[in-house]
Amino acid sequence: MKLKNRRIMGAGGPMEEEVGEEEDEEEQSNKWPPWLKPLLQTSFFVQCKLHADSHRSECNMYCLDCKNGALCSICLHFHKDHRAIQIRRSSYHDVIRVSEIQKFLDIAGVQTYIINSARIVFLNERPQPRPGKGVTNTCQVCERSLLDSFSFCSLGCKIVGTSKSFRSKKLCIEEPEGSDSGGGNSRIPSFTPEATATYRTTKRRKGVPHRAPLGALIIQY
Repeated sequence: MKLKNRRIMGAGGPMEEEVGEEEDEEEQSNKWPPWLKPLLQTSFFVQCKLHADSHRSECNMYCLDCKNGALCSICLHFHKDHRAIQIRRSSYHDVIRVSEIQKFLDIAGVQTYIINSARIVFLNERPQPRPGKGVTNTCQVCERSLLDSFSFCSLGCKIVGTSKSFRSKKLCIEEPEGSDSGGGNSRIPSFTPEATATYRTTKRRKGVPHRAPLGALIIQY
């Protein structure tokens, strides 16, 4: 037993990294409900294979107890006594109403939006090329512009951003070893070079000269 502990505690070895990842996965599985990650990996708004002939065959429901993929409204009859939620769409992204998801999940720190008079949250990240001008707060994971009171743009980003491995990587980037700069940056620097605008000066083409009509000539006798 002591020998095994020495191997794990060895500096820089692959065994140490592997154990760290396993511990992080175990921590994540205990922190979040077992249905959350399968929910975020599910494709919605596809045609149900079992009820393709029905006009209600669009799969926009999910059973938190069974965790067996997207369901249509007909499939939902077989999950009568189960916890089920409805997924909606906004700008080609999957969303869920706050009134539904907050019954089963703590969504603190995730920015909410009001769409069709209902407050919703996005399931997965929607990264932006770069924050707009004057933006003071962004998602800690995908750097999408947020209001100052929020830390994540979606449920998926909250899972990633609160994990132990992500916080460790973020700390290493903010405070690299041997850095002479005083005070760490509050954000992970972007490795995407900013696009510089190139301006081309175009010369205006002169018009083609036209000969005056004969009626404009002054004839002297």
